Amino acid sequence: MRIEYAPTLRASILFALATSATPAFADDEKAAGEIGHGGKLILTGGVSQVEGAAGGGLTPWAVIGSYGSDDQWGANAFYTRVNVDDYHLDSYGVLIGIHDRVELSIARQEFDTEDVGAALGLGRGFTIKQDIIGLKVRLAGDAVLDSDRAMPQISIGVQHKRNNRGALLSAIGAEDDSGTDIYVSATKLFLAQGILLNGTVRFTKANQMGLLGFGGDKHDGYRPQFEISAAYLVNRKLAIGAEYRGKPDNLGIAREDDWVDVFVAWAPNRHVSLTVAYVDLGNIVIKDRQRGVYASLQVGF
Repeated sequence: MRIEYAPTLRASILFALATSATPAFADDEKAAGEIGHGGKLILTGGVSQVEGAAGGGLTPWAVIGSYGSDDQWGANAFYTRVNVDDYHLDSYGVLIGIHDRVELSIARQEFDTEDVGAALGLGRGFTIKQDIIGLKVRLAGDAVLDSDRAMPQISIGVQHKRNNRGALLSAIGAEDDSGTDIYVSATKLFLAQGILLNGTVRFTKANQMGLLGFGGDKHDGYRPQFEISAAYLVNRKLAIGAEYRGKPDNLGIAREDDWVDVFVAWAPNRHVSLTVAYVDLGNIVIKDRQRGVYASLQVGF
C-alpha cells in the first residue's frame, strides 16, 4: 500500500494508541450494568462488517451477531456507505444470530466507479453489484467470559459471493465471477481493561472482496490473508479501535493493496449502533491512495 509507512507498522501504532487510555471496565459492577436483556454487554457483539458478518467494519470477528443469548434468537439490519477519493460503496443486509452459536447473513454491495468508469469507457457511474451469503459457527470459547481461562472465542465462517459483471471481470483477467471465502476468527475481550482483540485468517482468491472477481492472471488459488482488529471500550457505549486487512494481489491489470481503518463505534442502546471510520484502501484499479470515510448504521434486537 502506498502510504507513508508500512501497513503492519501503522496498525501496530494505532493499536498502541487505542489501548493506552484508562480502562473502561475496571470493575464488574460497572460492566454488569450494561448487559442487555439478551445477556450480552453492549458493543461486544460487534457491528456489521462490510460483507455482512458481525465484527469490525473491515473484518469479521468470532462473536455471533445480535444480542441473543444461548437460548435466544436475534437479528440485525445494517446499511454502510464508504466514500473514498474516486469511488463509493454501498452495502446493506441482514443477519440472524441463533442461540449465540450460529450466524446467518445476507448482504448486497454496490460499487460505483464514478468518473473512473467514464475514463475506462464504461460510462460515468458504472456500478458493480455483488451478493454475499454468510454462515458463521462458534466452535469453542467465550469472547466475553471474564475468568482465569484465557481461551478466546473461536468461530469458523464462510462467505459465498456472486458478482453481476461476469463479462467485465473476464476482460480484466479475473478467472471467475463467484467464489467463497473461508475464515477462522478468534476474539477475546479483556473485561477489566476494556480491550477487545481479534485475529482472523481468511482463505480467499477474491479481488477487492470479489468486486473485481475471483482469481486472476497472477494467481488463481486460495491463499491465507491475515486480518487484525483491536478495540478499546472508552465507556459502556463507546469504543475506538483500528483494523488491518491483508489482501491478495491476483490481477496484473489492477494492483491490490492491504486495507487499514481507524473507527469509533457508539451504541446508545442495544437496538442501535453507529460506526464511523477513516479508511485507507490503497490502490483500486487505476487510482492510488483511496482514502476516505466509512459510516455504518445497525439496528436490531
